[in-house]
Amino acid sequence: MRTIKSEVTVKRKIGSALVYIFVIGISSIIILLYILLFMASISPELEGIIPKKFSLSAWQKVLTGDLQVPGAEYQYPNLYLVMGNTLILALSVAGAEVFISSLAAYAISRFKFRGRSTLLGLILVLHSFPAITLLIAVFYILNMLGLYDTLIGVILVRVAFDLPLAIWIMKGFFDTVPWDLEMSALIDGCNRLQAWWKVLLPAVRNGLMAVLIFGFLSGWGEFVFVLTFISSQKYWTLSMLVYAFTSGEYFYVDPCITATVGIIYMLPVVVFFLFAQKYILRIQIAGKGIA
Repeated sequence: MRTIKSEVTVKRKIGSALVYIFVIGISSIIILLYILLFMASISPELEGIIPKKFSLSAWQKVLTGDLQVPGAEYQYPNLYLVMGNTLILALSVAGAEVFISSLAAYAISRFKFRGRSTLLGLILVLHSFPAITLLIAVFYILNMLGLYDTLIGVILVRVAFDLPLAIWIMKGFFDTVPWDLEMSALIDGCNRLQAWWKVLLPAVRNGLMAVLIFGFLSGWGEFVFVLTFISSQKYWTLSMLVYAFTSGEYFYVDPCITATVGIIYMLPVVVFFLFAQKYILRIQIAGKGIA
C-alpha cells in the first residue's frame, strides 16, 4: 500500500515539475524580450543582449515630452498629450463598461421577461463578431453623428464591442447574490435603484473590479479604432505613437526612443495588472444559468 502511495506521489511530483519547467520556459522568453526592450532604450548599440555602451539620452529626450525631429516634414505630438489621451480613453471605457454592464446585468439577472434567454444568447453572439468586419459601417455612423476624429467616438465604439462580455460577467456575479439580501433592502424602504446601489453593488465588487480591469486594459491597448477613426495628432494615443515610430510612414526616429516609449506604454499596464489580477481569478460567467 505504501509503495502504491509513494509511486503516486512521485508521479505527481514529476507532473508538477514538468508544468513548472514549461511555465518557466515560456516566461523566460517573455522576460528576455522585456530585457531586450530595456537594453535597447539605454544602449544605441547591442551585441545580442549585451550593450556596447550606455546612454540615457533617449530617456532624457522622451521625459521632456518633446519628440520633434529637426528638419522633418512631419512631426510627432507631445508625449504627455498622447499619454493624457490614452489615459482618458482607458478610464472612460472602463467607467462606461462598469456602469452600463452592472445595470444591464442586474435587470437580466433579477427580472423575468419574455425573450430573456434569447436576449442573452444574442448578446453573446454580438461579442463573437470580429470588430474589424464592421469598420466601414461604424465609420459611416461616426461620420454621420459628427464623432469621427474624436476620442468620444472611439470610446463609444470600444465600449459597444466590449459590453456583451462585460454583461455576461456581471450577470454571473449578480446570480450569486441571494434574493433574501435584496428583499431585506426592499422591505426596509429601498426602491430597486437604491437596492442596486447600496446592497447589490457592494456584494458584486469583485465582478465590478474584473470588468473595470478588462475595460481599462482594452482602452489602454486600443489601436485599430484609433488608427481608423482618428486623423488628428491631437487625439493620438500611445498605441498610435508607437505605430508611427515603427511603420515608416513618418520621419525616422532613433530606435532608443522607440524602445523608451514602448516601456512607458507597457509599464502602467504591468503594474496595474499585478495589483488587480486577483479579481480576474474570481470571474464567474453566467452564474446559475439563464432560466
